[in-house]
Amino acid sequence: MKKIDITELVLRDGHQCHIATRLRTEDMLPICPQLDDMGFWSIEAWGGATFDACVRYLKEDPWERLRMLRKALPNSRIQMLLRGQNLLGYRNYSDDVVDMFVKKSADNGVDVFRVFDALNDIRNIEVSIKAVKKYKKHAEGTISFTTSPVHNIDYFVNLAKKIEELGSDSIAIKDMAGLLTPQVTKDLVSNLVKNTNLPIHMHCHATSGLASINLITAVENGATMIDTCNSSFSEGASHPTTESIVVALNDLGYKTDTNLSKMEDITDHLKQVRKKYWQFESDFTNLDPRVLINQVPGGMISNLSSQLNEQGAINRMDEVLAEIPKVRKDLGYPPLVTPTSQIVGTQAALNVITGERYKSVTSEVKNYFLGQYGATPAPVNKDVMKIAIGDQKPITCRPADKLKPEISNLRAKSEGYVKSDEDLLTYAMFPDMATIFLQERYAGTLEPEELLIKNDNNNVNHYAPSEFNISLHGETYHIKVKGSGDSGEAERPFYVSVDGISEEVLIETLDESLVAPNGNQVIEKKNKTNEDLEHSRPKPSHDGCITTAMPGTIVDIKVKIGDNVKAGDGVVIIEAMKMENEIQSSKSGAVMAVHIKKGDSVSPNETLIEIQRS
Repeated sequence: MKKIDITELVLRDGHQCHIATRLRTEDMLPICPQLDDMGFWSIEAWGGATFDACVRYLKEDPWERLRMLRKALPNSRIQMLLRGQNLLGYRNYSDDVVDMFVKKSADNGVDVFRVFDALNDIRNIEVSIKAVKKYKKHAEGTISFTTSPVHNIDYFVNLAKKIEELGSDSIAIKDMAGLLTPQVTKDLVSNLVKNTNLPIHMHCHATSGLASINLITAVENGATMIDTCNSSFSEGASHPTTESIVVALNDLGYKTDTNLSKMEDITDHLKQVRKKYWQFESDFTNLDPRVLINQVPGGMISNLSSQLNEQGAINRMDEVLAEIPKVRKDLGYPPLVTPTSQIVGTQAALNVITGERYKSVTSEVKNYFLGQYGATPAPVNKDVMKIAIGDQKPITCRPADKLKPEISNLRAKSEGYVKSDEDLLTYAMFPDMATIFLQERYAGTLEPEELLIKNDNNNVNHYAPSEFNISLHGETYHIKVKGSGDSGEAERPFYVSVDGISEEVLIETLDESLVAPNGNQVIEKKNKTNEDLEHSRPKPSHDGCITTAMPGTIVDIKVKIGDNVKAGDGVVIIEAMKMENEIQSSKSGAVMAVHIKKGDSVSPNETLIEIQRS
């Protein structure tokens, strides 16, 4: 009887796909003993977007999460998703950072490293694979599956051979958008089995509705490892259901070590837990065969919808989904998986929201055209490339070859609040965000996204977001809510920041005077005082006013009052939808006024910088 190994995804990819990676460690730990006793080959519990979400939203130390999971899962292999030279950030890192990251991940509890590159550029996974082997862990080299005029069976077989030559222990087929069909699965898996000597591990998102058939087809054609997800977070943009696939495999005569009788407690716990994350649920994470055209991966769709909601543009999701394949073609058909999925998705959103394609180009798209992410699978659109980078020439070498060792420089920049190598690596991934996170952690002032609990007549818990944008009479306000007191009180004090200006208000539990973008009644709005208005940024009043197309956070200001700029010069860098976007001056002239500072939250229809025309 042939044995099939199963990797359970509920602690990482399952909640990444359905609730934008918001599942907290405190909600994972209670069912870890049961998961540990299930007989899974591995449990994917770290990496991917979890690192970012821990620091950005949950205010959890991702390394501490890993250590806690390691302790709670003593008998299980913990698996992580690693983006090759990108690690868990959104750029390439120097080889010394890659080596340290792999070492510390292994030291803190990772046993299996699934290593991929978004462009399938083999040069970008070589150092990671070798580091995993150096620290005596399981290295799973990965094929990022996609469809395009240049991606075919021969392409993927040649890639798999190179992955084997690097010393990988297994090969994963990462079908992140659910694009495989049964026939292509049969052809791909059988050819990989024929042309390589490594176990084939199948990872297939269920968005198109074909994933369960594909898993069985893969097994029947030689795959010996598959990914599934507990039913509490399965199907749709996630993965085939663990319980169902185990039953199907057993019925077909295959052996699994999974004991379904132990699954019920896990499922019940997570189904109840999922209810409190309702604000991160999305209509776009269900079954959607349109993925066969737009190719948006499961891990991206929930985050994209959440980010568009934050931008007040969720009603334009269908336009963004239609724009994504066009941007992908312009960029040479990259597989859509982090970071390319975010690069393409954010640029598509910008094209839609600004009303003009490539009117605003993100810094990441510019770097992509410059070759800083690797070799593109197909030729890019030269006209779009010209808009993005002008006459600059892209590099053709391995991108990391252009990077000097970074560890010493990172230590110098972060001195004072980095207390360990793990802290240093957190800083390396997200310098600005990590700086605030680490300082607040050591000061004991970390405040995660607050889930505000209300009880209705049926005693069902409901939750509300603590940070969002609202539009009122044509103006957009950025709202942050921080609470104190006991959540069960009829009234409790909350500290509300409107466009960065704080005031204390008293909110009745059932107040219905202000509606957030998701339709939930959240807080009572108070009129701005005269003092508040004095601090408001001016509205654009002339053609030298520099504005942003999307709400976001100021990352860098590249000019000061008195500087002379030319039309097209970058003046501000803003982070929106996890990507950095350089805002350029539309006019030549002197800088008259700067109405922002680093870290400010900004919205459209605000003047950020004023330029006097020459």
